[in-house]
Amino acid sequence: MKLPELEPRKRSILRAVVVEYVAAAEPVGSELIVRKHSLGVKSATVRSELAEMAEMGYLEQPHTSAGRIPSDLGYRYYVDYLLEKPTVPPEAKQEVASSVEEGEVLLTLVHEATRALSRLTQLLAAATILRDGRVTIRNAVLSALGPDKALLVLVFNNGHVENRLLDCPPGITLTDIGVANEILNRHLPGKTVRSLVRSRAPIEPGPASQAALIDAIWAVLRSVARDILRGQILLDGEEYILAQPEARKDADFVDRALRALSDTAALYEDVQNPPEGCENVTIGHENRRDELHGLSIVRRSFFVGETEAGTLAVIGPRRMAYDRSIPLVEYAAKALSHVLGKYLGN
Repeated sequence: MKLPELEPRKRSILRAVVVEYVAAAEPVGSELIVRKHSLGVKSATVRSELAEMAEMGYLEQPHTSAGRIPSDLGYRYYVDYLLEKPTVPPEAKQEVASSVEEGEVLLTLVHEATRALSRLTQLLAAATILRDGRVTIRNAVLSALGPDKALLVLVFNNGHVENRLLDCPPGITLTDIGVANEILNRHLPGKTVRSLVRSRAPIEPGPASQAALIDAIWAVLRSVARDILRGQILLDGEEYILAQPEARKDADFVDRALRALSDTAALYEDVQNPPEGCENVTIGHENRRDELHGLSIVRRSFFVGETEAGTLAVIGPRRMAYDRSIPLVEYAAKALSHVLGKYLGN
């Protein structure tokens, strides 16, 4: 989003307002800015600049306060033009790296990365597992668990793994299980998820019990495909939303946030498919849904090799510490992509 250039003094004052409001969650006045920031001007000059920036739309003035707070536009200018991104602290890097080394399955790795991101940012963290009908099956294995049960394990090219318990038809033998694996190996590798939704079991020579087993497997495959096409979102750290000063001061903030989080299908779209021009950070009213207008989302995609697998994000009040959350989300997405590529890449 291209915004008009602010003159240097206004830039410094806007940065000061954002920094102080993020730290204290209280409106920022001219005296505080003069006292804590070396701008070389008097309080009256700062007051005049604050009033001008409010008229320009970069600041807002709560009815009960003489101070100012950043508007969505003010936060956007800060993120795009004023933010000096620090490097991620070594201890945070270590925590992220340790978390994503604790599994070799996509869902486990993403869940651990989400937990670490929430702890480090003290914000709600979210991760989407990409809904993509082009994802293909890498391999499938059927294992006997007893006389009437089997486990079907499906591995996809984006690193996702599905384990499904299967009720076997009566009379199934280990030989039948072996034949079923041969059929799976002939028909499934390279098949897209979308093609499986309406796929039918192949007709193969053999006894009726074996045909019934193959039919049961394909019924499970269709169910898995439908689940994957719905996408998936993981959340961790919901308690951090309730711990924000905004939650104590504004009951509507809590109500809107909880409604936003309860609709997981819509939240998946909010995280995975941001509005054009706001791909990495959406602030307040840049979010499509009214329930998210008091929140910001910082996000980055993660990959398995060259294939996008999903998105990591943090969700918090507009007054979040962008200078901390943005580099942490970036680093976590890169670290997760590296580990996913190592374990699950082609």
